Amino acid sequence: MKLFLKTGLYFGLLLWGALLGSSCNQAPREQQAARPPFDVTEASIADVQQALKRGDCNCEQLVQAYQARIAAYDQPTKLNSIVVVNPAALATARQLDAEYRRSGRLRPLHCIALIVKDNYNTAGLQTTAGSRALKGFAPTTDATMVKALKAAGAIVLAKSNMAEWAFSPMVTISSIAGETRNAYNLAYVPAGSSGGTAAAVAASLGTAGLGTDTGNSIRGPSSHNALVGFRPTLGLLSRAGIAPLYLRNDTGGPIARSVADATRLLDVLATGPDPADPLTSAGAGKIPPKGYLQFLQRDGLKGARIGVLRTLSERHPDPQVKALFEQAVADLRRAGAVVVDVEIPNFDQVSKDQWCAVFKHDINQYLAALGPTAPVHTIDEVLASGQYSAYIKGNLQDELAHGTTPSAGQAGCGEAYTDPRRIAFRQAVTAAMDRQQLGALVYPTWNNPPAKIGDWKGYLGDNSQLIAPHTGQPACSFWAARSTSPRSSSTRMATNRPPTTAGHRRGSRPCRRPPASSQQLRRARPAGRPQLAGWSGFSPASV
Repeated sequence: MKLFLKTGLYFGLLLWGALLGSSCNQAPREQQAARPPFDVTEASIADVQQALKRGDCNCEQLVQAYQARIAAYDQPTKLNSIVVVNPAALATARQLDAEYRRSGRLRPLHCIALIVKDNYNTAGLQTTAGSRALKGFAPTTDATMVKALKAAGAIVLAKSNMAEWAFSPMVTISSIAGETRNAYNLAYVPAGSSGGTAAAVAASLGTAGLGTDTGNSIRGPSSHNALVGFRPTLGLLSRAGIAPLYLRNDTGGPIARSVADATRLLDVLATGPDPADPLTSAGAGKIPPKGYLQFLQRDGLKGARIGVLRTLSERHPDPQVKALFEQAVADLRRAGAVVVDVEIPNFDQVSKDQWCAVFKHDINQYLAALGPTAPVHTIDEVLASGQYSAYIKGNLQDELAHGTTPSAGQAGCGEAYTDPRRIAFRQAVTAAMDRQQLGALVYPTWNNPPAKIGDWKGYLGDNSQLIAPHTGQPACSFWAARSTSPRSSSTRMATNRPPTTAGHRRGSRPCRRPPASSQQLRRARPAGRPQLAGWSGFSPASV
């Protein structure tokens, strides 16, 4: 299900809150006698930090536990979510342990082991955007978002596989690492392009992770892997140091197993204007002084007015996905929300012709900025090298032949807050909500279940591409429910004015069902279609 919020950052966070609610077995013997070893499987950020405070584990042992899971379950099962494990992770963990012993204080994300999508620059660690043409290249500086996470005490545990150059919303296949599979069923796709992060986080190969989203690529993989994926308002987070697809639509964001964890990441990532990304000036002064965690409220849905966007939910949905979506809507009502149907007048008209092929321009700027040590400096060199997956050859050729330069004067090719076509779309959504005094809209992230590996015709029902990428509003995908069969539906949430976000319930234990036991994952014995366990939302108010 997808949710569209109207009343702004604070309301959005309250609403998000209302929607939710491998062992460190080398701890000292006296601690082992007092309590069982800490298991990193499904562990939240709060769980990890409480374990550190109790002395169940130290940071080095936590990192070792995650590394052991990666070694046991990623390649042996052919999940194939990880491109490279950070060889400096243990050294960083030891430094954090020493700091904690000296200060007695934990940083906001102290020792949180993160899976980072391979299009984020990571200093000293290979960054390829999925392309074999960049194999072995390690940037000298971090992306702005990575830098913020490290400063908060997080550890880049590993880089995750992605759809090469982020071209595919359906699959996660790259020439650098091959194909990633769905953590719930290895016979199915994890969606794209951030499928590596999603599969790894779902399988507890890290505590949480980072994805990027041009049209679908955080929310689709999150919905396919029963996770929370948040595409922030354009301008809230800096894109500096991230390999772009279409920068005018691109943003980074968290992928996590709970809304609480996604909010904790967002709280650190929202650092304000970044000179390296001019769009972040739109968010100046709009981040709440006390951060986003304050909005994790258990009763945030009481009295909230939410609209069901039938224009999207009725786009030929799979019957079981439809049933799960309607169940999620009923859950909103039980939680105290007032839920009504809503339509955006002339939706097909106001939403059309929003995409603009700016990949060549944007990626060439990124590649040029990598410096003389990069093996390629233009996307033309990549195509000429032949070092790419066969399935993206058409994408590369088309972008090179028909690519354009972003232009404020060309309708549909400008930024979210200056392009007349994008502004008109955003205003149409806001007006529809204002008429019924709605704080959010909800609709299925995808109307159909995941496709099987190799079934290119199975890419059906993706609603992620239609609103947030063009209006600039945030969008969140949540798991909605569990089904008795191996499928499930997902929901999205987002905001409609610059920049905002959404929150989740403080202290709640998520209701998501993790993948089958590690033993089953090890044996790679899929048990049916994976669950699309979530729903999404969208909000139009300014923050």
